[in-house]
Amino acid sequence: MHSAVAHPARHQPSLRLLAGQALSRAAGAPLVGGNRVELLIDGQAHFEAWAGLIESARQYVLLENYLIADDAVGRRFRDLLIARARAGVQVAVIHDWFGTLGNAHRAFFGPLRAAGVAVRAFNPPRVESPLGWIGRDHRKLLVVDGRIGSISGVCLAGKWLGDPAQGIAPWRDSGLLIEGPAVADIESAFRDSWAVLGPRLSFLATPTPPSRGEVALRVIATLPAHGAMYQLDSLIAAMATRSLWISDAYFVGIPTYVRGLAAAVADGVDVRLLVPGNNNLPAVAALSRAGYRPLLEAGIRVFEWNGSMMHAKTAVADGRWARVGSSNLNLSSWLANCEIDAAVEDVGFAAQMEAQYLRDLDHSTELLLRGRRPEPRGEVARNARGGSSSRAAASALRLANTVGAAISNRRVLANSERGVLSIAGGVLIALAALGFWLPELLAWPAAAFAAWLGLSLLWRRFRPPRRPSSQPHQD
Repeated sequence: MHSAVAHPARHQPSLRLLAGQALSRAAGAPLVGGNRVELLIDGQAHFEAWAGLIESARQYVLLENYLIADDAVGRRFRDLLIARARAGVQVAVIHDWFGTLGNAHRAFFGPLRAAGVAVRAFNPPRVESPLGWIGRDHRKLLVVDGRIGSISGVCLAGKWLGDPAQGIAPWRDSGLLIEGPAVADIESAFRDSWAVLGPRLSFLATPTPPSRGEVALRVIATLPAHGAMYQLDSLIAAMATRSLWISDAYFVGIPTYVRGLAAAVADGVDVRLLVPGNNNLPAVAALSRAGYRPLLEAGIRVFEWNGSMMHAKTAVADGRWARVGSSNLNLSSWLANCEIDAAVEDVGFAAQMEAQYLRDLDHSTELLLRGRRPEPRGEVARNARGGSSSRAAASALRLANTVGAAISNRRVLANSERGVLSIAGGVLIALAALGFWLPELLAWPAAAFAAWLGLSLLWRRFRPPRRPSSQPHQD
């Protein structure tokens, strides 16, 4: 009689199961099947789709967007939301205080409130929190009646449409329309944001939508200091076996992520990065370009978009995984902001993303290590303006990382980083000279900030404790 022999391999989870488990843990989001997904390209397609969804609302509309402008686009959506509110539809809007600053005044939101729309601003300045304004709500999402949702990089502003009269082409951007069970996760992300800013929504969420298709995806709604998107981006770089094609508006690669991309190339993975050729923040663009040489030296192909602005935040790996959303590849998005992205695991959708990426490369110029880069094809508008505050913070973090590395001598600096040291050294010498000759110009701002910081700490020490959702921060 033979005794039973255990075969460990039969009881081990498959590699695919392990990969799915790793992705779920890294993202902090489960894989949800049964969805239908539609890819939206550029602002016009987004605005028409969003307008139609809002007009179709019968129960509620949830809108969360980093930037809402007082221009033709912003006023169009304000009027649509007012019309639905007057028809008895519950409407709730979150906008980022800093993102909207300078794009729309407080009075812009008055008609919304008068019509019964609930409006909240994320993270306005507060006396008790001098540095609290750094973290932003960078999300762009829409949910209608709990049945259909959208995740995107597009803000409610006319600059996404360009300006034909001045020869400025529309901004290049990407987003998704999603129907199916995953919509419940998008709505949950909005409701959580709303609860942080004040009392929870008075109306209940609809039940989880039924299956609408065969696409599986994860809704990754990140919060400051969580780092879930960074973990997922790093994991995808480690898991890719054939290709990893990335587009990013404000790439400020940190050493650990760049090393991950370089390691993928060393293993034979085709890694490409598409970035703006004409960034709407030139100073940030200069700092971003300072990091391209290590990428090129590692064999990563870098392309610059030839149009007015490339604002899409996407990735597609191995023809089966894709990401679309609001997160940029920088520390601000990874660690400081509220972001939302969809990671789609579907061969058909990934094929769409790869096809779009190749079309985008037809309108881009590849950067080369030696010689002049080829002249861009077509006219490039140079006067686009606006965008997210997170890029400046990310660039400051990159500058601090380089300067800190030089001072502490903790690693060898890349050639591209040495130029940053010239800028930082010159600025510090100028500040030193200013301190010697006109010390009051430095002393008074420093004293004022120290007093503000001290008062804020005392404020927090002696005020009664409160729950985060008990105090709405409305603009």
